[in-house]
Amino acid sequence: MRRMIIIAAAPVMLLLLGAAAPAPSAGSGPSLTGSAMSLIVALTVLSLAPAILMTITSFVRIVVALSLLRTGFGAPGVPPNMVIVALALFLTLFVMKPTFDIAWTQGAAPYLAGSLTEAEAFKRTIEPFRTFMLANTREGDMRLFIDMAGTTPQSRADIDLRTLIPAFLISELKRAFEIGFLLLLPFLVIDLVVASVLMALGLMMLPPATISLPAKLIFFVLVDGWALVVSSLVRSYAGMG
Repeated sequence: MRRMIIIAAAPVMLLLLGAAAPAPSAGSGPSLTGSAMSLIVALTVLSLAPAILMTITSFVRIVVALSLLRTGFGAPGVPPNMVIVALALFLTLFVMKPTFDIAWTQGAAPYLAGSLTEAEAFKRTIEPFRTFMLANTREGDMRLFIDMAGTTPQSRADIDLRTLIPAFLISELKRAFEIGFLLLLPFLVIDLVVASVLMALGLMMLPPATISLPAKLIFFVLVDGWALVVSSLVRSYAGMG
């Protein structure tokens, strides 16, 4: 877990530290102002590390799909938010483990050992995340942000992060909604069947949710729903089956 936290914070921390560090002057050490600025930047990046981790990993797709699944049950508080976020986080670590391992081996570990500069370490650490985002970003979303940025990259490898990250997030949201639609469809059918049966029996005063919720739960348990949902989410990523 310590390694995951370091890798999550490393890309942006290295970038900002390299930008904030003052240019060394001949015959003088680092100034007090420069050291204080570096410390402030480091503390700021550490506080933003969770948000950074969410934007460049599989977390967004997984947590949105699980939230829509919970909506389909008709019980907004079950499972609780803490459980949904925890499951999404650990599934993210599972999906991203190969990327984390490469980033640690190529960039973070050599930098901590003192064999790389901030700029070199940032480039090597961010490259596995760039590869992951490129593999899971739709061409249409990529073209949209390239056109809005007014750039003309020669290849996908030349696309900068300010274009790649929002394109990746839009693609993740689209796929999460697609998965959510497929998850909600069986629950919608159960709701319609229960409402039709209750109306046919003349039980119009009985809330359909009273009957449909247990029906949804037993249906989900019988088909081993959690295993199916988790397997589908993990396998929806390139290179994960």
